[in-house]
Formats: sequence, structure tokens, C-alpha cells
Amino acid sequence: MSLYTASVPVFSQYLDSLSGILAKAEAFATEKKIAPEVLLGLRLAPDMFALSRQVQVACDFAKNTAGRLAAVELPKFPDEEKTFAELQERIAKTKAYVTGLSAAAFEGAETRAITFPIGGKPHEMDGADYLYHFALPNFYFHLTAVYAILRA
Repeated sequence: MSLYTASVPVFSQYLDSLSGILAKAEAFATEKKIAPEVLLGLRLAPDMFALSRQVQVACDFAKNTAGRLAAVELPKFPDEEKTFAELQERIAKTKAYVTGLSAAAFEGAETRAITFPIGGKPHEMDGADYLYHFALPNFYFHLTAVYAILRA
């Protein structure tokens, strides 16, 4: 299976799911007369990211992973979203970027050296290890955190 097939359709599907649960959260906030910023500021633990930041990071993992595997320049999205509508826009921009990458750009990505920062320090892995052992697990973690925050 190509890394394009293992990443782009996965990111696309789960970004749609993320958009869906945020829409449900916004409807819940409206129905229960909860200020949206209250929900967007919720976190599972004091030292974890708030809901809005979890969405931002999930989007960053999708776009940065796909871009690195395709060996293209990564878009920069400022982390300024403060509303459900702004987060939905970020998800849509992320999906458009990821799905706009060609499968051909991913050719050879399995063995291509991927350099990425962790804690401000560069790390390097081949593309297959990067996708399967770093990027996808982190993407899923932040999606799960969004869901867990909203379920709590």
C-alpha cells in the first residue's frame, strides 16, 4: 500500500468526522445555552491542551504529515481560532490542502528521509516509519482527545 493511500484518505475521512463532532458540540452548546468559549476551553486534565488546541494540533498533523511525505513546502496556519466556525474553517483548509496533493508526489516516500521537529529539535525517520509510528498515532491521539473532552 502506498503512503498516499495510507494517509490522504485517512486524514480526509477523520477530518470529516472531526468536523461532524464539532458541529454536534456547537449545537449542544446552543441548545443548553453554554457559551461556546466554555466548551472550546475544556480540557481533560490541567496540563493537557484545551479542545480548540487539540483541533489545531490534529489539523497540523494531517497537513504537515501529508506535506512532508509529498516533499512539498508546508502551509502555515496561525493558531488563532476562537470559535467553532473558525475551527471548522481550519478543518476545511486542512482537508483541501491534504486532498489537493497528488499521489505521484508520494512516490518514494516510504524510504525518503523525513525531518521534523520534536520539542524544537530536528528528528529524522524514513517516511514509512514516520507515518505509521509517529504521525498517525499522534493524529489519532488528538482526535480522540477532542472526542473525550466533548464526552466528558
